Amino acid sequence: MKLLVLILIIAILAALGSAMLALIRHRGASDRVVRALTLRVALSIGLFLLLMLAYWLGWIQPHGLH
Repeated sequence: MKLLVLILIIAILAALGSAMLALIRHRGASDRVVRALTLRVALSIGLFLLLMLAYWLGWIQPHGLH
């Protein structure tokens, strides 16, 4: 589970970096920026839903900070 979450976070950061590069290279005139940011939002929502599902199924448990 930890590995899957880590992979999704890296994918989110990669999509954000891709959008930044497209913005710098093409001055925002490209659809690449919109597609990369849309992908980032979709991955973020997917990660959130995955974490909610994992909690609901009991795969992950909250713990107190001591």
